[in-house]
Amino acid sequence: MVLHFERQAMPVTLDLRDPESISFLTLEHYASRAEAFFEGTKDHDVSQNIDALLRHIAGNAPFSILDLGCGPGRDLRAFREKGHFAIGLDGCGKFAEMARCYSGCEVWQQDFLKLDLPEGRFDGIFANASLFHVPLRELPRVLRELHAALKARSVLFSSNPRGENQEGWKNGRYGCYHDVESWRRLMTEAGFCELEHYYRPINLPTEPWLASVWRKLG
Repeated sequence: MVLHFERQAMPVTLDLRDPESISFLTLEHYASRAEAFFEGTKDHDVSQNIDALLRHIAGNAPFSILDLGCGPGRDLRAFREKGHFAIGLDGCGKFAEMARCYSGCEVWQQDFLKLDLPEGRFDGIFANASLFHVPLRELPRVLRELHAALKARSVLFSSNPRGENQEGWKNGRYGCYHDVESWRRLMTEAGFCELEHYYRPINLPTEPWLASVWRKLG
């Protein structure tokens, strides 16, 4: 099988502080390592996170789920195997095509900074290790767009590397590293209420990931 990948359009000028350049370079980093990333992460167990999203969604399954930043499709496939209507979204063309093949699901290739989402479509949004790539100055707008894409009283899950509210470049990727208080403020201002949060993995002395679940208000 020959896969054809769409490349992200390069900005006219690259500025490491500019959101468009940040997105382009971060996506290029993932594209250049797509196969290795898949091999290194395909067996990671994030069932705790998947279960955290699903148990807070009201109503009867199957649910309509958006896997935001689906990567090569590991979690997208897990949602489909559980019987849900899952759609993936990723800005990296290689990941989007890999996810379609691996999961058998529909996958949208969209930059997080240029989302085009249907309003009131989803019962749940699963943002596992993805939203931390959004620069802080753009994050409130992106969160409001995700809020609008959810049905009333529906649920968003996020997992981000925890930190002390710093942002910048690390190993070729841009990231924002929030503590629970700053993340809570951002999510509350975007129109969500907190359902739970926890840290993982629990077997490490200092758990590096902040996971949280939020319900759409309004």
